[in-house]
Amino acid sequence: MFADKIGMFQKIIQIFKVKELRNKIFFILALLVIFRLAANIPIPGIDQERLKMFFEGNQFFGLLNLFSGGGLSSISIVMLGVGPYITSSIIMQLMTMIIPRLEQIYKEEGEAGREKFNQWTRWIAVPLAALQTIGMISLFRSQQIMAPSGAYGLFSIVIVATAGTIFLMWLGELITEKKIGNGVSLLIFAGIVSSLPSAISRIVSTWDPTQFFAYVFLLVVVVGAVGAVVFMTEGQRNIPIAYAKRIRGNKMFGGTNTHLPLRINQAGVIPIIFAMSIMLFPGMIANFLASSSNGTVASVARAVGNFFQNQFFYGSLYFLLVVAFTYFYTAVVFDPNKIAENLQKQGGYIPGIRPGKNTSEYLFRIMNRVTLTGATFLGLIAVLPFIVQGFTKIGSISIGGTGLLIVVSVVIELIQQIEGQLVMRDYEGF
Repeated sequence: MFADKIGMFQKIIQIFKVKELRNKIFFILALLVIFRLAANIPIPGIDQERLKMFFEGNQFFGLLNLFSGGGLSSISIVMLGVGPYITSSIIMQLMTMIIPRLEQIYKEEGEAGREKFNQWTRWIAVPLAALQTIGMISLFRSQQIMAPSGAYGLFSIVIVATAGTIFLMWLGELITEKKIGNGVSLLIFAGIVSSLPSAISRIVSTWDPTQFFAYVFLLVVVVGAVGAVVFMTEGQRNIPIAYAKRIRGNKMFGGTNTHLPLRINQAGVIPIIFAMSIMLFPGMIANFLASSSNGTVASVARAVGNFFQNQFFYGSLYFLLVVAFTYFYTAVVFDPNKIAENLQKQGGYIPGIRPGKNTSEYLFRIMNRVTLTGATFLGLIAVLPFIVQGFTKIGSISIGGTGLLIVVSVVIELIQQIEGQLVMRDYEGF
């Protein structure tokens, strides 16, 4: 154990010995600091006490605040965070399933096609950010959180908040370009980590000695969940691959055996982010319409809001969405036809499976089974806080579980990419 700790410290020292890698890490940290500074610059005219009470009593906006990196809870200049960009990404990914031309651009036109696809995603995010800002302002005014202002004041806030989202999209892309973690995921990660002190403070302030064993149970579940997430994220199914021997001139090529790794959780943390984005909209719209002057609309909105406050319904729908998005995103990033085609071109084959269509069908079947395990696990981890809350009656963990899942997944991805950077420079990985 002591030797492992020494080895870990040596790896950390090796990271900072590489000037290029060290500069990348400091650059990313500087961008995250800028993000946190922006998230703490509030828009004027806010009643902070009413705002605090609003977020403490509203689960939906607590989740939305998670994506904004804490910027929404203070109604900062980046109050929307990267939420509109995530929504835009969901729309574009869904469109690839409807419009074959979009799928062709994304999958078959290489780097240029993906850049064009990403550019369209950014364009869609701009009007979405403006519309979401208008909705937020109207809601906050109805709750008497934000002081009324004229058309110029509304226009100014919309411009500032939309620009804030574009600014975070730019920061995310700068981080992604360094190839040390995904920029959007790291921004969300930074927001979650920054909220940990206040979350711990809430638990301490509401400490009940009679629930000592409930807190111990919670601690055990958290440690177990972290270990399970790490295990499942690292887990993979290896498909054996053999290469036929080929003779060219006096040299023989091929004849080797290797494997194709199929990760159990191929989609990473993306399904959680997608599912949470979708889950936020019904509650947000219901809260917005609940104060409508039309009695019928207001009553329907309150009914929908109460429906989503039902823990069983909310947890069940959340679980199903996570599973569905895991399959959806895996289908987007994993193309068995392309893999089968590349294997055939390289003279590779799966023992016992004919090359071509049979290989493609075999990979599709295996990937579906592997994804079922990963999607079910991911869904269970996502709703675990609801289950634990039902046993322990500790309400402050409803958001923490999802945050924990995102944090662990992002850290694992970050470690893997840093490991790849070290290996490229002839260092031994983690």
